[in-house]
Amino acid sequence: MQFQKIFLLLTGAFGLACAPLCAHAAAASATSTPAPTNVRVAPQKLPPQRVKQTLADYQRWLNRIAQRDAVAGLATAVVIDGKVVYEGTIGYTDASTKDPVTPQTVFRLASLSKAFATAITGLLVNDGKLGWDTRLQDVLPYFKLKDVQAAAQATVGDILGQRLGLPRNTYDNMLEGDTSYEELVRKLDEVDMVCGVGQCYGYQNVAFSMIGDVVLARTGDFFYHQVDKRIFYPLGMTTASYGRAALESSKSWARPHRATSRGWIPFDPNETYYRVAPAAGVNASLRDMEQWLIAQMGGRPDVLPISVLDVLHTPGVATPSELHATPWRRARLTGAHYAMGWRVYEYGGETLIYHAGAVAGYRTMIGFFPKYRAGVVTLWNSTGPTPSGLMPMVFDDLLGLPHVDWADIEGTARTTAPAKPKLKHKPRVRHRAVRKR
Repeated sequence: MQFQKIFLLLTGAFGLACAPLCAHAAAASATSTPAPTNVRVAPQKLPPQRVKQTLADYQRWLNRIAQRDAVAGLATAVVIDGKVVYEGTIGYTDASTKDPVTPQTVFRLASLSKAFATAITGLLVNDGKLGWDTRLQDVLPYFKLKDVQAAAQATVGDILGQRLGLPRNTYDNMLEGDTSYEELVRKLDEVDMVCGVGQCYGYQNVAFSMIGDVVLARTGDFFYHQVDKRIFYPLGMTTASYGRAALESSKSWARPHRATSRGWIPFDPNETYYRVAPAAGVNASLRDMEQWLIAQMGGRPDVLPISVLDVLHTPGVATPSELHATPWRRARLTGAHYAMGWRVYEYGGETLIYHAGAVAGYRTMIGFFPKYRAGVVTLWNSTGPTPSGLMPMVFDDLLGLPHVDWADIEGTARTTAPAKPKLKHKPRVRHRAVRKR
């Protein structure tokens, strides 16, 4: 497998500033865990030597991933204090053609798309076009719930904060069965609610995407046009887009892959979740996501004001199931909440802003510590779960926590499904100079 890397160790001081988070207003369920308590702490620097060691360790772990052929292709970056300090790629956009993944290769973001929806909403709230407390029934005549009183209370903040009271992933199965979004949102009143609006967590894609209809109703412009004009363009996210056609027209784009006995096999992207664009419709490259991460950590207040970020990152409804979802979560998390298109964790005693995404053949992860303005983004185009353990390994290193092989890559056993002939030599490594940003 071809392996490419770009390794930037910035010798300057890692100055860090925290974007403060305001107190949450969402009601928590009876099983709520304590909300993070250190969201307004003073900025702190990570020890430069610790950062240097973390990046060296990350490089070594990625080498191991490449040697094991544990992904079809992957792109990842570490950003600290507004600077890209590490950028690396592994593998191929298409295993059949061997076209390499580059930092400009476009991936599907899956549910990382939700943060773009909440960000454009925050900007429109700043403009006075709508409010987080704008009632859905005042904007969307079709909106109904089985509980009529609850429907009358439901707000923009409730759908974006995943606290509408519906069962988890309502109608995702029908969306995957090719029922249209337009039909599904008009059937929400047929679903039994699990709690009152604002009282419990229930992750949604279909209901979340009503924000696109709200934006159109209040601005007269399509949702994705607003994101393009006010987020993609000013941040310099030059390859970011919405939809399958845009993905496939990109100069370099990552095909989805599945694991087989013959290795990684590419297949055609699935259209399903592109139909709920606010929830899962964005495509972007690693370079785009570096700029997005910088902005989310407060580095582009001209595009995303701190006052907007305060709201987006505020812990809202409790998500206790997240505390047990994976081994690293069980070991590291002591609190978990949903904010606005972001999860807020207490990770090893520090506040972590995080989200992950998955659609057929693609996986994505992004997370950062506001106190240190330090974050990681990882995109890969295959079904293997191995890379999902890399990010908490980087987090542990950055925070000085005990090392755990969350990705299961340091033993002798293979961790990927594909069976391929053993290589007679190590994968070729190429170095490339990159302009510091």
